Amino acid sequence: MKSALLLALLLTTALPAADKPFSMPGLKQDIEFAKAGDVSLTLDAFTPEGEGPFSTCILVHGGGFTKGDKHSFIKPLFEPLSKAGFTWFTINYRLAPQHAWPACADDVASAIKWVKAHAAEYKVNVNRIALIGESAGGHLVSWAGVTGEGETRVAAVVPFYAPHDLAVQVKRRNALGGLGGLIGTEELNDATWQKLADISPMNHIHPGLPPFLQIHGDKDETVPISQSVNFEAKMKAAGNTCETITVAGGIHGMGGWEKLGSDYQAQMIAWLRKTLK
Repeated sequence: MKSALLLALLLTTALPAADKPFSMPGLKQDIEFAKAGDVSLTLDAFTPEGEGPFSTCILVHGGGFTKGDKHSFIKPLFEPLSKAGFTWFTINYRLAPQHAWPACADDVASAIKWVKAHAAEYKVNVNRIALIGESAGGHLVSWAGVTGEGETRVAAVVPFYAPHDLAVQVKRRNALGGLGGLIGTEELNDATWQKLADISPMNHIHPGLPPFLQIHGDKDETVPISQSVNFEAKMKAAGNTCETITVAGGIHGMGGWEKLGSDYQAQMIAWLRKTLK
C-alpha cells in the first residue's frame, strides 16, 4: 500500500515537470512583434553573451498550417543554435482555417522586419540573418526566401522537409487536408489547382536567391524527399546555391531523429557558419 502511494505521489509530482515551459539563460519570451487585427503575434528571443553583433536565425514551426506554436516541433534546434553562439528568434504566426493565406506568410515577413528593426537590442547582424523552418514552417521560410526583397530579404534559408510544391502534395493524397483551410476551399477545381501553384515556392524560383540548405529524411511519408530533390534541381538550374542533407531513416519530424545518430544539427551549424561568415 505504501509503495503504491509513493508511486502515485512520484507520478503526480512528475507531471508538472513534463509540462514545464521551455526556458534557458539569455532567453526572453512572449515579445510582441506585430499586431494583426486583434491577434497579438509573439516571439521568443535568445541573445548570446558577448558584444556581437551575431549571426541570427529566425525559426518558424510546422504543424500543417493549422496547429503548433513557437515551441512546437522545432524545439530540437534551440540548444544547438544557442551553444553555437547565434542570436535566434522563434515565432508564432496566424493559423488556418481561422486565418487564410497569406496571413501566415505576412507574419513571417513581419518578423523579419521586426528583427532587423530591433537589431541593436538583440545583437543582430542584419546582413547575416537565416530563416529556418520545418514542414509547413519550411514552406513559409522558403516562400520568404524566394519572394523576399529589400527589408524582407535574408542571407540564407534552411527548410526542413518542406512541401515546396503544394499541388504535388495534394495530388499524392487526392485531398486538400489542412490546405483547404489555408486557401479557403475544399473543392478540387481549376481555381484550386491554380491557387496551390501560386503559393508554392517551387514556382517562384528565379536567379539571385539566397543560398538554401534543405534537410530531409529519406523515409518521410508525409512530405516525400522528392520535394527537396526537385527543389534543389530547379534552384541550381536558375544559378542559385542549394544543398540537401539527407537523414538516413528519417521520418517526418526532426523529433523522431534522435535515435538515428544523425549529425544533421552539426552539419547545419557548420553550413550556417560558412554561409553567414
